[in-house]
Amino acid sequence: MKESYKSFTARDLEAIRNICGADRVIPKEEIGEDYSHDELSGIRNYPDVLVKVKSAKEVSEIMKYASANNIPVTPRGSGTGLVGGSVALCGGIMLDLTLMNSFLELDEENMTLTLEPGVLLMDVGKYVEEHGLFYPPDPGEKTATIGGNINTNAGGMRAVKYGVTRDYVRGLEVVLPNGNIMQLGGKVVKNSSGYSLKDLMVGSEGTLGIVTKAILRLLPLPKYKISLLVPFPDLPSAIKAVPTVIRASSIPTAVEFMEREVILAAEEFLARKFPDNTSDAYLLLTYDGASKEEVELAWKEAADICLECGALDVFISNTQERNESIWAARGAFLEAIKGSTTEMDECDVVVPRRSVAEFVLYSHALQEKHNIRIRSFGHAGDGNLHIYVLRDDLDDAAWENKLAAVFADLYSKADSLGGKVSGEHGIGCAKKPYLAESLSADEKALMEGIKNAFDPGYILNPGKLFTINK
Repeated sequence: MKESYKSFTARDLEAIRNICGADRVIPKEEIGEDYSHDELSGIRNYPDVLVKVKSAKEVSEIMKYASANNIPVTPRGSGTGLVGGSVALCGGIMLDLTLMNSFLELDEENMTLTLEPGVLLMDVGKYVEEHGLFYPPDPGEKTATIGGNINTNAGGMRAVKYGVTRDYVRGLEVVLPNGNIMQLGGKVVKNSSGYSLKDLMVGSEGTLGIVTKAILRLLPLPKYKISLLVPFPDLPSAIKAVPTVIRASSIPTAVEFMEREVILAAEEFLARKFPDNTSDAYLLLTYDGASKEEVELAWKEAADICLECGALDVFISNTQERNESIWAARGAFLEAIKGSTTEMDECDVVVPRRSVAEFVLYSHALQEKHNIRIRSFGHAGDGNLHIYVLRDDLDDAAWENKLAAVFADLYSKADSLGGKVSGEHGIGCAKKPYLAESLSADEKALMEGIKNAFDPGYILNPGKLFTINK
């Protein structure tokens, strides 16, 4: 990483206080521990100053100062990331954007929502549903900010039918590293006007610019939905059913896979029973639509397909109690696994759908090979797998060695199956080596060129993605 950044001084602190006021500028010695890390990664470091910004103008003025004085800047939302993407590796300035949390415009004619980046994902859904509209992206962490979702191109369970965050970003207001404010995209449905800088910004993890406003595409709210919990005798037979289900007349909203060990962990974590925990593997299917008849035809066809593919039963989630028990457990998987061990790290790969079972079974074999516990669940419908390696009682040296060995095997296997390093959680700093190994020389050169074009001083979120700072 770059070693020539300017050391942060009392004069810099005073300059930033003059921009934002002293009450929202917090010096290093007063910054809370939460700001030194994100949700999962073991990477920790404090910024020299934390600034709780309230406007694009403030962000712009801070970036102008940082650019002129060669000070690194790390943007941050709720800090729910899993790869160290919002950790201030080089110190400097951390911009907390959570106070920029206003809904600015709901345009029902154009079916768009304009809002600030600090709005929470869970609030977006509630807000638009009151108007009969629907924002489809559905990442598991609902307390994440929409800015964080945009920066990681978050996906979630509904990606099978509806796509990911990038598919719903119509326009962005972005502050560049030099402090200039740019408007990218807009409310238009089609745009063939040169390079799509807006789409380049989505998924860039705050390394190219800071999102200060977004225009999101909305859809009509589906009026009916239903879930099916389908037990199978083993994981391969469950995954084998997925392509047939997806090729049926109606595309499912979500296709999740789960295994018995994770369900039991969720039951213990929630002190609440799952509708069924007797099978080794399950698919969780969801369907939605504009009419009850449409949804009923879809789920009945899916149920028949699953039974033909070897399902042991089909449980219909058509009561509030059953629906809550299923989705409460699914939502608690990550916390349940986390609560069962001392520390963990995640492999967030994506592989072709046909390779899901092979990859998960391979991860099972690594438990014995490396003598370490591994748990998994994920999105069978889009091949995005969440594989968690658990530390338990390993000492520091053993944990680091085993984790590196397991990850090397997992990422190598994903690559051999035509997969990618991350499906939705991003690269941050934790997964940089694995991304670097997966990229060709030409890809690396192009990405470095893009970073240089936007941020020649390498001051914005340094040390993230694949870049090696100057």
